[in-house]
Amino acid sequence: MRKLISFLIPALLLTTESLFAQTTYLPEGNKAYPLLERLEIKQGKNSNLNFSSTKPFSRRSAVQEARYADSLYKMGELPLTEVDRYNIRSLYLNNMEWVPEPDASFESKHPVWNTFYKTPAHLFYVNEKDFFLAIDPVLSFQYGSGTREEDALYYNKRGITLRGRIANKIGFSTTITDNQERGPLFFRDYVTTHRAVPGVGFYKPFKKNGYDYFDGRGSFTFNVTKYIDVQFGYDKNFIGNGERSLFLDNTGNSTLFLKLNTKIWKLNYQNLFMELVPTFVKHGDHLLDRKYAAMHHLSMNVTPWLNIGLFEGVVFGRKNRFDFMYLNPIIFLRHVEGTVGSPDNALAGIDFKANAMKQFQFYGQLLLDEFLLKEIFKNNGFWANKYGYQLGVKYIDAFNIKNLDLQVEANRVRPFTYSHYDSVANYTHYNQPLAHQLEANFQEFIGKVRYQPSPKWHFDAAVHYYYKGLDTANANFGGDIFKLYSTRTKNYDNFVGGGDKIQVLNAAATLGYELKENLMIEANVLFRKESATDPATFYNIGIRLNAPKRNYNF
Repeated sequence: MRKLISFLIPALLLTTESLFAQTTYLPEGNKAYPLLERLEIKQGKNSNLNFSSTKPFSRRSAVQEARYADSLYKMGELPLTEVDRYNIRSLYLNNMEWVPEPDASFESKHPVWNTFYKTPAHLFYVNEKDFFLAIDPVLSFQYGSGTREEDALYYNKRGITLRGRIANKIGFSTTITDNQERGPLFFRDYVTTHRAVPGVGFYKPFKKNGYDYFDGRGSFTFNVTKYIDVQFGYDKNFIGNGERSLFLDNTGNSTLFLKLNTKIWKLNYQNLFMELVPTFVKHGDHLLDRKYAAMHHLSMNVTPWLNIGLFEGVVFGRKNRFDFMYLNPIIFLRHVEGTVGSPDNALAGIDFKANAMKQFQFYGQLLLDEFLLKEIFKNNGFWANKYGYQLGVKYIDAFNIKNLDLQVEANRVRPFTYSHYDSVANYTHYNQPLAHQLEANFQEFIGKVRYQPSPKWHFDAAVHYYYKGLDTANANFGGDIFKLYSTRTKNYDNFVGGGDKIQVLNAAATLGYELKENLMIEANVLFRKESATDPATFYNIGIRLNAPKRNYNF
C-alpha cells in the first residue's frame, strides 16, 4: 500500500496543476541547487531529478520535486533534516507561483506600506488569474584586501530582477545589474590576457585597476506541447553534474540562444542553438563579427538510479550567418558537419550519473574532439588525440554528520582540445572558453565542503589544484585554445603539462549568515599559490541580496 501511495502522490501533484503553465528557471548560483542535489541523492531513484544534468533548472519542476520529497517525509519514507525542511520552505517562498495553496505563514507580518514585501522573499509580488509578476532588488557588496595588493579589493553589484507569466502561456524573466570590480591580481591578469572579465565580457576601466561592466540577461519561455519547453533569450547554460563541465560551462559570457527541451518517458533531449562572438581585439566602436554553435544532449534513465547522456556540439562560422543545416533537431551533428565539407569544429561526448546508498552520487564526462585509435594505444602523445575526461563523487550527510556535504572531482584535458585550424571555429565565445575555464593541456583536482549546521548559518570551502602547460614565446604546446592547432610545435610527445608547466593551489572558504530571506552577510578568505611566485592571501567581508556569490576559483 505504501508503494502505491508513493506512486500516486507525484502523479496527483502533476495532474492537479496545469502542465501547460509556463515556467521560468532558477538562475545561476541560486541557493536551491544544493537542496535539489541533496533531494536527488537522498531519494536515489527520482526519475525527474535525475534529469538535472542540463541547467538552469525549471522552477515548476523544482517545487514539484520538493513537494514530493515533503510528502515522503510526512509518510516517514524520506529522512529530511531540520535544515532540509527549512530550505524546502525557502524554495516555496521564492517560487510561490508554483505552490498551489500557500498558507498565511507565507505572508509578511509587516509589509511596507501594505505594498512592498507582502511576502518575505519578494519586494513586489502579484499573482492573479492570468498574470504573475515578482520584482526584486539585486545587491552585492564586498570589500577587502590582500597580501601583495597595494589597494583595496572590492565588488559592487546593483540591479533588479523580475520574472512573470502571462495567461499561464508565456513566461519571462530578466536580470539587469551594474557592476564595479577590482579583484585579486591573478583575476586582473586574466582580464588583460583575455580582454574580457570572467563570466561577463565587455567592460570599461574603472578608477585604478578596476573594471566597470553591465550585465543584462533575460529570456521568455513557452510550451509547444506538454512535453516540449522552448526558451529564447540571452543568458548562460550548463551541461553536466560537476563543479566544472567539459561540454558547456557557465564561467564565460552569456550567449544569445534558442533552446528546446523535450522530456518524455525515460528521456530528456535538449537542442541548443547559440550565436557567439569569435576572438577579437576591440579598437574603438565597430560591429563585432558573429559565429554560431549547435549542441544536443540526450539523457536517459537507464535504471532508476543511473542516468547516461550523449552530447554533441559544433562551432562554425559562415561570415555572420547561420548555417541552416545545423537546425537539424536529430542527434548526430557530426554527420551534418561532414555533409557540408567538414570545415567546422565538432565534438562529442558521454556523461553519466549514478546515485548509490542514498548518500553518494558518482558522475563523469568523456569529451572527444578528435583522435586516432592506433595512436592512442601507442601512448606517444600524438597531437590529434584531443579529448578530456571528468570523474567525481558527492557524499551528503558525510560521516553521518547532518548537512555536511563533500565533493571530490578530477578534470583532465589533453593539449589542443577545443582548438581548430580556423580561429573562428575554436570552442570559445567573447574571448573566453565555452567549456572549462582552464582551456586545455591541464589536470585539475577539486575538493569541496558545504556545511549548514543550522538553517541560518552556512560554511563553504573549496580547494582547486591544477597543473597546466603554458606556451613559450615561440612554441604552441596546446594549452591556448585560441591559437590555431596548425601552429603546433610538434606532432608527437604532446602530454598534459607539456611546455612551460605551472602549478596552482587555490583554496577559499566562506562563513555566512542569512539575516533575512535571500539576504546574506559573509566573510571570505582566499589563499593562492602559483609556481615561482610568492603565496597570496585575500580577505573580504560582504553582503548580498538575490545575488550569486562571486568566485575566483581558477
